[in-house]
Amino acid sequence: MERLFDFLNAVIIGIVQGLTEFLPISSTGHMLIAEQFLRGNYSDAFFVLIQVPTIAAAVLVFRKDIAGFFTNYKDPQTRDYVLKLFVAFFITGVGGFTASRLGITLPESVLPVAIALIVGAIIIFVAENRFKKSVSLSNITWTVVIAVAVGQIIAAIFPGSSRSGMAIMGALLVGLTRPEAVKFSFLVGIPTMFAAGGYKLLGEVKAGTAGNLFLPEYIVAYVVATVAAWLTVVWLLKFVQTRDFIPFAWYRIALGVLLLVLFGVGVIS
Repeated sequence: MERLFDFLNAVIIGIVQGLTEFLPISSTGHMLIAEQFLRGNYSDAFFVLIQVPTIAAAVLVFRKDIAGFFTNYKDPQTRDYVLKLFVAFFITGVGGFTASRLGITLPESVLPVAIALIVGAIIIFVAENRFKKSVSLSNITWTVVIAVAVGQIIAAIFPGSSRSGMAIMGALLVGLTRPEAVKFSFLVGIPTMFAAGGYKLLGEVKAGTAGNLFLPEYIVAYVVATVAAWLTVVWLLKFVQTRDFIPFAWYRIALGVLLLVLFGVGVIS
């Protein structure tokens, strides 16, 4: 029976990760919440590694764009786009590595996550308000590159703020259209999360504990997360064609306040 609960928990964890990785609501925050309610004990390495299959889902969704980077490499616009993706990835990587060296890790308490959820909601309101008053850009500028990279670094330093959310909001703040902001942020996130996952996995291999990340129930979580992430990305790309991110801001506020209340009465820690 205990083994069955392990697999049920793995399915829940996979769904939570897959649904929240690309939405601006913080996958890390939701995973921490799920871990507490499920009474699980997952390592930081697992939380990073489970993001890899969700990123693989993004590769599947954007496979034509990615293939075009190779088949159309002679086109100046394609080379310019790839260069900007690389620079955004590089800045993000340097920032993430620096945060890691400074000892910044995932929080064990929901309190900082709750605060980050509410602050992130305010940022969404500000970004959407500024976006409506600015001239929308359809091209990726160097300002967009820096804004997206900084957004991802902020998310790495403050878990609960949402990597995809901060990256997308950064792009909106400098005027990029929502569909292009989502697309560019997700494409930057692909190598970023693959690199983070590879780095964590390498550390586990050196420590001789990599096998713990590939238990049967963990593999189930990876598979479920991939499917859920693919469905989420497909849905979000359609959603942003006609809608803004304000509903996600209200959700973040509601969840953040709920977590503060539950934390205050001692239901969660």
